[in-house]
Amino acid sequence: MERVNALIALEDGRTFPCTSFTGTGETSGEVVFNTSMSGYQEILTDPSYRGQMVTMTYPLIGNYGVNPEDAESDRIQVSAFLMKEYQEFPSNFRATESLAEYLKKQGVLGVENFDTRALTRHIRKTGAMRAFISTTDLNPASLIEKARAIPSMTGQDLVREVTTSSPYFWENGKPVWLENGELEAGSDIWKSKETKYSVVAFDFGIKYNILRSLEAEGCEVLVVPATFSLDKIRSYQPDGIFLSNGPGDPEPLTYAIESAKALIGQYPIFGICLGNQILGLALGGRTFKLKFGHRGGNQPVKNLITGKVEITAQNHGFAVDTDSMIGKNIELTHINLNDNTFEGFQHKEYPLFAVQYHPEAAPGPHDARYLFNNFIKMMEKWSAV
Repeated sequence: MERVNALIALEDGRTFPCTSFTGTGETSGEVVFNTSMSGYQEILTDPSYRGQMVTMTYPLIGNYGVNPEDAESDRIQVSAFLMKEYQEFPSNFRATESLAEYLKKQGVLGVENFDTRALTRHIRKTGAMRAFISTTDLNPASLIEKARAIPSMTGQDLVREVTTSSPYFWENGKPVWLENGELEAGSDIWKSKETKYSVVAFDFGIKYNILRSLEAEGCEVLVVPATFSLDKIRSYQPDGIFLSNGPGDPEPLTYAIESAKALIGQYPIFGICLGNQILGLALGGRTFKLKFGHRGGNQPVKNLITGKVEITAQNHGFAVDTDSMIGKNIELTHINLNDNTFEGFQHKEYPLFAVQYHPEAAPGPHDARYLFNNFIKMMEKWSAV
């Protein structure tokens, strides 16, 4: 496998000489780090990473290859993949190709052979920032200027880049597309209304394992674009609404915030990650950008209702401001034990709850899987009223 010299340049002037194992190219994005020890294919395909280049803190990546079953969306979402050492000869019975082949097919740069610990410590100290990688321009001053010219993550609407273009049903672990891409109004769209809970899931960058988890709990799931018609949703008479994870800053997503406002109190609602932030904004709260975000499978979160500590999977760079939710008729249910940030809430009047972390994991621990069952119980209680 041919390796090519490359250079990573950060907007603050720090540079890291490295090596590309996916050939020549250039790319840019916000550079962040993930502390997971495995699950790199799920990380690569998580739409919440849109516009970002991900650094893995675990030193050896690629040792088990990739396979079709572990993808969390229909394509790689990261703009670049950074690691200490790439293992070009995978050894796993499930592997169908190497990580390098996977990245090259989709035109995504993979780089290695640099001090990922130094980069991670730098981000922890100074914050996530814009970066540029090139194999063709190795001039530090030139790349630093290119990094500074990249749009900031704050204020960007990245959801429009990852949301589905048309609605689809999730059946037997995969998307089932409609013949003409359209779905007419009316509650007769559901095939299993009498035996399963019908859920409309807003796709702000939804992970496949969320849909797998909903289906496993007995839900019939219709996934709709981020800007889907509320009139059509009401005509479907769903048992519940799900607001998904997704990339970037929640504040520019005025269409999603307005949709959430309109649906609160009308249906049981469950939100994850970006969905949590959208609900916080819809209720009158505020959000802010974290210094370097929470990304990995080992984030400790305390459940304030049970008193238990859950080890959670997380991937977000923004959070709900806790003080801004005071007086909003909500109960704080979860906090992050590393920095005491807002990790979950439930409404005191309406059937609504949300968490900032990922109970579906992929990759990560399963401590919080019970939340999907809580959603079922909430829909069951609401339908009985």
